[in-house]
Amino acid sequence: MFYETARNDHGLPRDPYKSIVVPRPIGWITTLDPDGVINLAPYSQFNNLGYDPPYVMFSSGSHFADGGPKDSARNALLTGEFVCNMATWELRDRVNTTARMVEPHVDEAELAGLEMIPSRLVAPPRVKASPVHLECRYHATLTLPGNSLDNLTYVVVGEVVGVHISDEVITADGRIDIVKCRPLARMGYFDYTSVESVFELPPEGPHLDKFRRGLEGRARGRAQRSGNAGS
Repeated sequence: MFYETARNDHGLPRDPYKSIVVPRPIGWITTLDPDGVINLAPYSQFNNLGYDPPYVMFSSGSHFADGGPKDSARNALLTGEFVCNMATWELRDRVNTTARMVEPHVDEAELAGLEMIPSRLVAPPRVKASPVHLECRYHATLTLPGNSLDNLTYVVVGEVVGVHISDEVITADGRIDIVKCRPLARMGYFDYTSVESVFELPPEGPHLDKFRRGLEGRARGRAQRSGNAGS
């Protein structure tokens, strides 16, 4: 089959598009509004961008009434900070609760019965039960046009300045046990999946060390580069 997205003439009972780019990791984003109210919401348009330094992005839709950014995107812009918490199989019901469309003054973490703990370098707190947290400083927002006011897209990019990993999910050889974490991922429709298996596919070909370094994300870091420059 073929359909033009401008016409959306796929002829199927349900729109297939969001079932094509899958699975999509879920960024469970914590922000604070200017008054210090916690906002916690899951975003399935989420991924990492680069690794030295590391950046992440999450993509937020717009409000139905005026096309303005939703709370997470707005708070990140106004306060300059956010946290990405890993959404997991064990926390799936609470992730779903925090996805509710509630008023800005409602604390979704409290609504879901989640304990929040302080971050080290940014103000927004972290979900204690989550095994991995990325503390982020806001970098930029890319606004994408929509076919209607309520379909504007706000792509928020932040630099990861701090990473928390629970000792319980680190293996004896120093890797993150992703199968133990079981991160959630979004499919299409109302479907989700979780990571239940991992396999290794070693890289091949020329410039192998550089290739491996990129695949592994072996970052030099600012501090190391500064130290080398001064020595």
